Amino acid sequence: MKFKPSIKPYTGAAGGWGALESTTRYVFDSKKVLSNLRNLMRVNKGRGFDCPGCAWGDDNHSTFSFCENGAKAVTWEATRKAVEPEFFAKHSVSTLREQSDYFLEYQGRLTHPMRYDRATDRYRPVSWEAAFDLIARHVKAMSHPDQIELYTSGRASNEASYLYQVFGRLLGTNNFPDCSNMCHEASGVALKQSIGVGKGTIRLDDFEKADAIFVFGQNPGTNHPRMLHSLRHAADRGAHVVSFNTLRERGLERFADPQKPLEVVTTKAGRISSRYYQPNLGGDMAAVRGMVKVLLERHRLKLAAGEPGLFDQAFLDQNCAGVEAYFDAVDATSWDHIVSQSGLSEQDLREAASIYESAERVICTWAMGLTQHKHSVPTIREIVNLQLLFGQLGKPGAGLCPVRGHSNVQGNRTMGIDEKAPAALIDSLAAHFNFTPPREKGHNTVEALEAMLRGEVKVLIALGGNLAAAAPDTARTAQALQACDLTVQISTKLNRSHLLPGRDALILPTLGRTEADIQATGPQFITVEDSFSMVHASEGVGKPISEMQRSETAIVCGIADAVLGSEKLDWMALAGDYNLIRNHIEATIPGFKDFNARCDIKGGFYLGNAAAELRFNTPGNKAHFSHAPLPDAVIPMPNGEKAPFTLQTLRSHDQYNTTIYGLDDRYRGVYGQREVLFIHPQDLAALGLNDGELVDIETLWHDGVERVVTGFKLVSYDIPRGNLAAYYPETNPLVPMSSFGDDTHTPTSKSVPVTIRRSEAADTRRIA
Repeated sequence: MKFKPSIKPYTGAAGGWGALESTTRYVFDSKKVLSNLRNLMRVNKGRGFDCPGCAWGDDNHSTFSFCENGAKAVTWEATRKAVEPEFFAKHSVSTLREQSDYFLEYQGRLTHPMRYDRATDRYRPVSWEAAFDLIARHVKAMSHPDQIELYTSGRASNEASYLYQVFGRLLGTNNFPDCSNMCHEASGVALKQSIGVGKGTIRLDDFEKADAIFVFGQNPGTNHPRMLHSLRHAADRGAHVVSFNTLRERGLERFADPQKPLEVVTTKAGRISSRYYQPNLGGDMAAVRGMVKVLLERHRLKLAAGEPGLFDQAFLDQNCAGVEAYFDAVDATSWDHIVSQSGLSEQDLREAASIYESAERVICTWAMGLTQHKHSVPTIREIVNLQLLFGQLGKPGAGLCPVRGHSNVQGNRTMGIDEKAPAALIDSLAAHFNFTPPREKGHNTVEALEAMLRGEVKVLIALGGNLAAAAPDTARTAQALQACDLTVQISTKLNRSHLLPGRDALILPTLGRTEADIQATGPQFITVEDSFSMVHASEGVGKPISEMQRSETAIVCGIADAVLGSEKLDWMALAGDYNLIRNHIEATIPGFKDFNARCDIKGGFYLGNAAAELRFNTPGNKAHFSHAPLPDAVIPMPNGEKAPFTLQTLRSHDQYNTTIYGLDDRYRGVYGQREVLFIHPQDLAALGLNDGELVDIETLWHDGVERVVTGFKLVSYDIPRGNLAAYYPETNPLVPMSSFGDDTHTPTSKSVPVTIRRSEAADTRRIA
């Protein structure tokens, strides 16, 4: 497929005609127009299927409950294009490795289980029985259960994830690296430390009641567009939407609702942000600290005047611990430090503090712009500190809202996909299944990759996802995967991970969300959990493209049966009737009483949140203030050096996580290309470079490893000086595996120290 690269600044609003046109184009490109139109009418509906895209909640009111990127996800999955055995016979793995990620996934759905033949460098068909036997032989040959890594994508269902972790723990390991380790781990860690629950405290309808919504480090127009409806409705009724985001993003500025005909055919659009601040990468903690410094100053002035202070003293006295130590930390933080690290002026932060002070009900929401830094945990805890001071927790229209990525990444963690699972879960599994589970901490994703590089891992099973493209340090990740004795990829489409096989390798084709899942007892449905702790049933209706495809749940059961047999669990009975799985979930996971019956509730059911009810599962049963100082530097460099530039990796508009739908980034004005580097125009001038020139980008790190990507086109953009942005996975090679967040091991993909130089090589890049 040919593309004509161009840079054309986008002047319209997010959504509107552009979103409608893009949706239509993807529906037609799927070659299943009528069935995908029917699919889209069932997305996020009762007894329909949950969107395979983001984890934003369902409003259950709209006629159309999908967004542009949700439509891309549905039509990308429900396509007539197929990758059959003949494709693999034609293409060697080495040849496919030279193709782009877009080319790989554009080929269509995987249809048959395939086994890598190292002698011919090709995948060849294998029966399901032979595939399961091969996995069993490799697993039984391990000398220790921790020689297996059980990776999970955030789109796996509750049922598949639950059985996957039961299988691993029956086997004897807690090695459950997952996509959350690389994305929102800091949210879970920080919230557990502060309020005892690693999830957001609000429900979707709280956006209808908030007076102010503070949005940190996220671009909903691309990453979770349905959020724009909530923000637009809030702004229309007079709520302040205050955005802190390094890049100027159209989706946070103006939004034309594609479901409103007038806004589709005219230039009519609604404003989203009443204020838009652009902090330096990693400067959000300093920005919030500055707001609190202002508010603490005003609080003390009121008290000195004999007036009630600004803060909710009754809430603090009853529910919180550590506030005085936090005030000491705020007092010890200088304005010079705040301004230099945040990149915002004192006047900016006083203005933001005034908006916060004037609001009775405040929601703070954030995404990966906050979670992929070394100091991400104290950054999120700083936001919690701010909310606690004003009692913005446990009341309608107020609370904390981390916005997750994949549609069931939160549910996976609820189901026990956790390398450091709480003791209560382990105790519950032990009693219910009558075995002794492992209790020592397992590997997260970075630790799993490091163990592979050391030769300590024999088997990798990936339940969805594309680890090769998602993980940092691309070259070292490739070495890690290929060092395994066996790699197993459970996938819907061809991706980069399939082309980095272990000594032995399998590709196992699975059903998607849109497709009917027919098992021994008839049609089955699965469940997922969104960012608001709502559990929904999801049931596909489309006919699978191949009779050889199996559901994720059936594949997990097939592997477990081959490895463990049926002594502890009748795996094949579970594969035939998902109600039986939900019975086990009900018996072992809190919040799932009457699970099967509650799946019939329209709109799903709420799991509840103890912190939202002001019950804190923390030492002393109080919400805990953090009193962490601002870091000396966002990026810890040797000898106090300062990197010339800080780079963040991000998604384009034609992308969801590692899935590349196309080569356009409409809202940023980039078309037909992905190897671009966004930079402030004054930084261009200072370097003596011009828009459109090609540069090489090199990481400045202290481990002696050279990390360079070449031939990136410079694009002037509204971004603070000294900050850069580029797409992943193209710039994942620049993210050191050894650079990760404190307490999280999350790669620091939003704060990479780099230098850039004019590229000496001619632009010979080929877009397949």
